[in-house]
This record gives sequence, structure tokens and C-alpha cells, in this order.
Amino acid sequence: MRIHILALDEVFDTGLSTLLDTLNIANDLASSIDAISTRFNVTVIGMRRRIRTSHGFTVPVVDTSRSESPDVVLIPALGAKMPQTLEVALKRQDVRDAGSLLRELAGGSTLVGAACTGTFVLADTSLLEGRSATTSWWLAPLFRERYPGVRLEESRMVVSSSGFVTAGAALAHIDLALWLIRRSSPTLAELTARFLLIEPRSSQAVFAIPDHLSHADTLVQRFELWARCRLGKPFSLGDAAIATGSSERTLSRRLQAVVGKSPLSYFQDLRVERALHLLRTSSDNVDSIAAQVGYADGATLRSLLRRKTGRPVSALRIPPWGQP
Repeated sequence: MRIHILALDEVFDTGLSTLLDTLNIANDLASSIDAISTRFNVTVIGMRRRIRTSHGFTVPVVDTSRSESPDVVLIPALGAKMPQTLEVALKRQDVRDAGSLLRELAGGSTLVGAACTGTFVLADTSLLEGRSATTSWWLAPLFRERYPGVRLEESRMVVSSSGFVTAGAALAHIDLALWLIRRSSPTLAELTARFLLIEPRSSQAVFAIPDHLSHADTLVQRFELWARCRLGKPFSLGDAAIATGSSERTLSRRLQAVVGKSPLSYFQDLRVERALHLLRTSSDNVDSIAAQVGYADGATLRSLLRRKTGRPVSALRIPPWGQP
């Protein structure tokens, strides 16, 4: 499989190195499981002769005009991680030139993939119109605003859709590489994940911070503040509209536009966030936590947490990084 990794100027160091290292480890491990025929020939290409990472390291690249047509082209993230800096980066000429290249490659049989802010580079080409995609969870409001024709599924880690594949935030570059390896050999993908100490993870939901998303809109932020004070009580759209100084229709429309959810769905996300916090910071049992966030019993909460995060409660009890 011929894979080109398109490194743009100020590429996200971790994203680029993660793709390279994961695919290289897969190549090293292939012989140990008699998968010698599975080989990933990786070439780093660039739109300019001189490419530097966001930390200033020089990246040796092959000029796109001298590279063969690949089976797969992957776009790692740009170093610009916040909405303001990302929008500036997307206006660069090299990024626009990359869009022309991607449209040309996608017109053939090349699979096009992107991760984190690289999904914006891909979406800017209009190639994702009418398709499903994911991106960095904290950039979902900006993505939805810029590309309303794309079906955004920001809670998912990896989304494939008819010749394209996108992955979520930062270290989802690993998930993107493993997804690609799995297409050739599920056994090799599992072995590579074990060497990297990566557990299966289909969702970004467990990492998302709902109130971070709400800051993109003042009305949504007012709703979020109101909701946090009522997580243990039944939800009422009418009460929410009155509390936020809007109509039910306006509130629903703004939440859908900013976070891609109905008021009730977003309210449920806040309940899940609170339940996760209590699971990790208290010794309360699941039934007690369920009551605190408005659910009748622990079974309902267990089912909801598994659906939202892809993990059982026993795994969610593990303390956050840095705690014993």
C-alpha cells in the first residue's frame, strides 16, 4: 500500500510523527505474524520544498510533482489548534494548493484521510459535502459553521465515508493509522495497538468538555449555566427558554447550530459529564450517582454511559492522569 502523508507548513509535530511511527511499527511487526505481504510504503510529501513543523523542525519531503499517485493520502493536523489561529492558517496559499491536489487525487482511486485540524483542510475542498465526518471535539462549532453540508459526528473517533476517512483530536492520529492498518490486517492492527498500549476507543465523548463548546455562543452558554443547576431535576424546554430569555424555537435552533444537538440531548451530555466526574472523584455507587444526575436507577446510567463513551462503568472508574 502506497501511503503519502501530506505535511503542510507548521504541521502538528505529534500528528505527523504518530502517523509515521504507527505505520512503521506495523511494518516491523508484520513478519512476526506471517503478514509479510502487508507492507506500508510511506512517503512524506509537501506543497513546498521546505517544510517546518509547528515547533520549527525541518521535515524532509518529496515534492508532489515528483511523487507517484498513492493508494492513500493522509493529512495530519496543522499546528493551529484554536479557532482564530486555524481560520488564519486555512487562508494560506500552500493550504489552498493542497486542496487542489486533494481534489485531483480524490478524483481517482486514492483514499483521502485526515485527523484533527487536518479535517478542515479536507473539508475546505468541498469533497466532504453530503458525507459524514468527525473532527477535534472542541472545534465542532467552527466546523459546523464553516461546512454545514457535512454531517458532523464529533463524538466519534474515526468516521469513514465513501473514499474518505476522518479522525478526531490530536492523538486520534493513532486511531486513523490503526484504522488503515486494520483494512489490510485486523490481526496486525491489534498487535500494533498492543505495542502502543492503545485500547479500543470509538468515541471522543469521554474526553469532551461540554461547557467549552458552549462558549462559542452566549445563548448556549446561558443554557449551559442554567442546566448545570438542574441536572438532578426533570428537563423542561419551556423552563429553559424562559431562563435564557429566548423562545423554545430559538433556543433549539441555536443549540443545533452551535453544538449539533437538541436542548435535551445537550442536557443529557451535561448529565453524563457530571456522572463521569463523580465516578472518578467520589466513592459513591452508581445508583447514588444516577440519582444525583436525574436518573431513576443505576442501570439506566450504566447503559447511557456505555452508549456515550463506548466503555463500561468499571473502566470509567479509573482515575484521571496524574492521580494515584
